[in-house]
Formats: sequence, C-alpha cells, structure tokens
Amino acid sequence: MVTFHYKPDGEVIKKFMKDSSFFRGIRGPVGSGKSVACCIEIFRRALQQEKNSEGKRKSRWAVIRNTNPQLRTTTIKTWLDWFDENSWGPFNWSVPYTHKLNRGEVELEVIFLALDRPEDVKKLLSLELTGVWINEARELPKAIVDACSMRVGRFPSMKDGGPSWFGVIADTNAPEEDHWWSIMSGEAQVPDYISQEDRLMLIKPDNWNFFVQPSGMKEVKNKDNQLIGYEKNTKAENFKNLNPEYYNNIIRGKSKGWIDVYIMNRLGAIEEGKSVFNSFNEEVHLSKEDIPFTPKAPVYIGIDFGLTPSAVFGQRIGMGVWHIIKELVCQDMGAVKFAELLRQEMAEYKRVEFNIYGDPAGDFRSQTDESTPFQILRGAGIQAFPAPSNDISLRLESVNAVLTRMIDGRSSFLVSPKCINIKKGFQGGYHYRRLQVSGDRYEDKPMKNRYSHVMDALQYLLLGAGEGKSIVQGRQPIKPFVIERNYDVFNRKPKIKKKSLWQRMRSGL
Repeated sequence: MVTFHYKPDGEVIKKFMKDSSFFRGIRGPVGSGKSVACCIEIFRRALQQEKNSEGKRKSRWAVIRNTNPQLRTTTIKTWLDWFDENSWGPFNWSVPYTHKLNRGEVELEVIFLALDRPEDVKKLLSLELTGVWINEARELPKAIVDACSMRVGRFPSMKDGGPSWFGVIADTNAPEEDHWWSIMSGEAQVPDYISQEDRLMLIKPDNWNFFVQPSGMKEVKNKDNQLIGYEKNTKAENFKNLNPEYYNNIIRGKSKGWIDVYIMNRLGAIEEGKSVFNSFNEEVHLSKEDIPFTPKAPVYIGIDFGLTPSAVFGQRIGMGVWHIIKELVCQDMGAVKFAELLRQEMAEYKRVEFNIYGDPAGDFRSQTDESTPFQILRGAGIQAFPAPSNDISLRLESVNAVLTRMIDGRSSFLVSPKCINIKKGFQGGYHYRRLQVSGDRYEDKPMKNRYSHVMDALQYLLLGAGEGKSIVQGRQPIKPFVIERNYDVFNRKPKIKKKSLWQRMRSGL
C-alpha cells in the first residue's frame, strides 16, 4: 500500500483546492507551491470519483505545457516527485508521455502534452478526458484553453456513471496585462485594439474562478518612498517547504521587472535587453489612479503610422507638467480605418483644442496608394502635422527631458494606469536588443516590437509640443564652405592681415 501526506501551506491554495468551479486558476510567485497543488488536486479528484459497476474509480487527465523541454524538465519532474515510478508504476517516456496509476480502487491515467507540435494539438482534440491541468497558463493562448474545455467531462462515459467532477485547473506566474488571464480575472482592462467580437470571449463566465497568492517578498522603501531592498513576506505561501534563504538568493542580480513578475506576483513582462528610458520610475511617473481630463487645457496627440498604428493623448498642465491620459494601440489596421477610430476617440473630448503631430515619414505617398497618412487624416476631419524631426536621438531626449524635470518637488511627467502599453514600454518592453557577442553590448537603436509604435507616438507628441525645441536649437548645423566654380586653389592670394593701431604708430603709417 502506498501512502503520502500533503498539507497545503497557505489559505489561497486551500481555497483553490476546495473550490469546485468548472475552471479554476491560481497565480503566484515562484516557489509558492501552486504546481504541486495542481498535481495533488488531480489525484484528490480521482479519489473522489464515484465507483463504477466494477468497483473502480476511473478518471483520465491531460497535463498541458507549451513546449516539450519545459514539459520534461519542470512539469513531469514535479509530478514524479510525488508520484514516483517505484511507488506508482512505470512512466511511459515515449510521446505522448503517459503515467497510469492503478492502486486499489483508483484507475488514473495522466497524459502529458506539449503543444509546440501540430500532432500534439490534434491529440488533444481527440481525447476523452475527465479534467485538464494547464501548467504555466501565461504561455498559452486562450484558444488552447477553449479547446481543453471541450474535451473534459467525457470520461468516464455516462454508461459508467460519468465523471463526479470535471473541468480545467490552471496555474501560472504573473502574465502580461493584456493576457486573457489578466483580463478575465478582472485585474486589467481590455485593450483598445481588441475587437468587439473578441471582447465577448474575454468576459469571465460565472463558473470560472481565479485565485491570487501573496508575493514571495515585501518591498522596503525609504522615507522618500524609494525602493531600497526586499524582505521576507510573512504571508507568503509554501514558505515552510522552502529554504529560509530561497528568495534572498534568487533575487540577486535580477532586474526589478523580473522580481516584480516572479517574486512580487505583479502583472508584467520580462524583456531581454536594456531599457531605453532608465530614468523612468514607476513610483514617480505612474499615477496610482486614472488621470482626469482637464477641460481648459488643449489635448496633444502623437501618432505613429504603419500597419500597427498608435496614438497617445496628453495634456500640458500649468508650467510644463505633462499628463499622459490615453493611448490608442491598433494591430493590422490601415490608415483609413485608424483615422476613423482616432476621430471617434477625439469625439469624447468636447470643445477642446487639439494639437496633433505624427511621424514625418507619414507625409510620403506609399507605393500602392497616392494618398499619404496625413492626407487620409485630413479627409477624416483631423488636422495633423509632421513632427519637427524624425531623428531618434532628438526624440528620445524629448522624453528624457520631461522624465528628469522636477517642478515644485514633483515630477513633470505622469502616466495614467490605463496606458498599459506605454507603462510596459517604459518598464523594459521598449529596449535596446542585446548583441550576440561577449560582454554587455547592445544595438544603438531601440528594437522594433509591439511597444515601439506607441513609444514612438509619445516621442512625436512631446517633440511636436516643443519639448525638443531647446535640443534642436542647440544642434544648429555648421555652415559649409562652398568653393566657387572659377576658384583657383593654386593662385589663391594670401589675405593681408591688418595692422593694429599700435603697429601703425610704430611704423609711421
């Protein structure tokens, strides 16, 4: 007879395991015990399955991970730590990986699938399952979750009594803010670029439930509210099963973005590279609540064109204080449709002066259309102008100028929390890519990615509003010396140097 003991260390894990919702998701830091809880939950549900006519409690589960290496080195390893082959029977290491546990009344079959191969996805769509565990759900799209939900509740068959419980369980580290998990759990808003049709898919059903574990550590701040370190969080879960120095050791040498996601359990992304704006400080430059629109102040809009067009709305309040109040980020959208969407967004601000600046390259005609993006905007009733320059160094300096400027002891730059992509761009999404050479060397221009377009739009806004004016004036080009066509360098007459008054008096002139 095989026995083992498991006691969840944490109130959130306990609530997660006691819940019987069709979909249950638990999000937590590394080392919080969420993956082990899912392994035990599979076996616990197998024990609770009603017996069939033969006196057997039969169930079948699928365990999903996004890639095969991660499946083998993390998910399966965690499973075998609790259900080892010596005690529970041999593990089938050929694809699809399968472990059959047959002890007493329990007949449990667990199939492990990595969805990085088309044949594995086809395998999932043909399975008859009791339940599915999605390990590290932030790495999988919503479509996979939907496919999993269609395959559960089909084993055992109704002639054998059917499943006593069926559904999907999932665990994850903190995902990005525009991930389906973040939106459906109610922790993030639906991005503007998502269509109305897709928005309906992100409404949380009443039989779904999300659980959030406490962070692994707590931030330590000084009297000026500046981060100076981290300390143990006494509310952290699974701490009894960790080395006391576990978190202290793994945060060393890590970036704040990495710590925020993996230790503090905050929504975000980890980007490889060097952040473009190192002077951005979330505590200083990111508003804790929505920034209200100021009716008497003009609205400045910066625009970046292309098939991923973006617009940033900002207001200059008082003596040079910038409030970034809104962003519009689109994907795979042409200039005509973007212009119409931008016009609708502008209509929300009544009786206000607009100052709109865009990418100067938008004043050139495309090869397939005689119209320029600026002409298309004017056709939609939007009067926009090219920004003064497209020089990347000037654009970046226009942003750095406001990030480092203080007025009455406060920052002159504040971003609304609704501007998700701008925030993530500042946090490292907008970065210099690391070169594949020895040492810390990076490209000299920011990497083009999903965050670069909205960050470019922000740069055009500030540069057009005059923030880069002093920088431009400080870079006046040197007037070149132009040689006339009939100038003979060999017969050049030397210039006669005029004598000073003192020299003329001595020479008697």
